[in-house]
Amino acid sequence: MDLIKSAIAGTMESSDVRIILEPNHGGGIEIHLESVAKATFGDAIEATVRQVLAEFDVKDACITLNDRGALDCTIRARMQCAVCRAAETKYDWGKVDFHV
Repeated sequence: MDLIKSAIAGTMESSDVRIILEPNHGGGIEIHLESVAKATFGDAIEATVRQVLAEFDVKDACITLNDRGALDCTIRARMQCAVCRAAETKYDWGKVDFHV
């Protein structure tokens, strides 16, 4: 999926995450993470981001995450929202497996 524009999802409230997703034409995936839990959960947060991008077949993106202790499900939801906004598409809830 190609990203058409930059998009933001989430807030800077406690226990949330703000994600800025930008097209990175031909530049691959770049992840910039600022997190209160980076030392402990940084690798897991980046893995969640990469998993969502793979699910949407996004190959070129620059992602900036400002994390305030968000749970994995919140990070996943914010990423899905940012990708849909950046690609100007809607999420297909019929493909969601709620038994993860």
